[in-house]
Amino acid sequence: MTSESRQLIHEIKDNVLWIGFNRPDARNALTFDMYDGLASLCSGVSIEDEIKSVVIYGAGGKAFAAGTEIAQFRSFKTEQDALDYEAEIVRVLDAVEQCPVPTIAAICGACTGGGAAIAAACDIRIATTSLKYGFPIARTLGNCLSAANLALLTELMGAGRVRELLLTARLIGADEAKSIGLISEIFSDEDGLMKGAAELAEQLSSMAPLTIFATKEAMRRNRIARQVEDSDLITRCYLSDDFRNGMEAFLSKKKPDWTGN
Repeated sequence: MTSESRQLIHEIKDNVLWIGFNRPDARNALTFDMYDGLASLCSGVSIEDEIKSVVIYGAGGKAFAAGTEIAQFRSFKTEQDALDYEAEIVRVLDAVEQCPVPTIAAICGACTGGGAAIAAACDIRIATTSLKYGFPIARTLGNCLSAANLALLTELMGAGRVRELLLTARLIGADEAKSIGLISEIFSDEDGLMKGAAELAEQLSSMAPLTIFATKEAMRRNRIARQVEDSDLITRCYLSDDFRNGMEAFLSKKKPDWTGN
């Protein structure tokens, strides 16, 4: 069974649900509809279904997903706009993380911003040598990540590593990503990556489903027990002059001029 749209594609093959971000000309930058579609697909999976594992990938061979489509932020006018957006990102990441079957992020090329967060929410990440992973918002947009998103990344990479990546805005390459446990395997090209993803999905599909579900859910509950309030931080960033200027500079391919306002 295959379903296609302009931005998101999905196919069930050999008990594996393949979900592809399909905007290669835009480095698979994520629209709000793509976020919603991903959440719906992951939420629709049940242990009792034919789907035994999920692979998420980016079409085109150059990017998994290069963050959110920036032009969409031009419509943000109020504090609620900012809070609703970050709440939606948390909802999407929760849907990926709470998918009851194993999830694999097959990453080729750029994996930044929202794309990097989605990959982090998956159970296992594999990548090509062209991987560039991170959250360069301190030099591009001037917005922030939610506390829930940061907690997910901290569990994955450690507080020190996450702090350093966010503050320096640098991107991690494949070798470093493997050395810190961010990814589990490196492939030389996209064809090898997709073959490796299929083999890994087949292996995971043969495992005890309740063991997998219980492990995933217990680890998620451990993390969310430490949730904190962050609405003041989100609104201060997204409603700032810096964010507006950073967004327009990004879209016009210029360097932003930060003021702290």
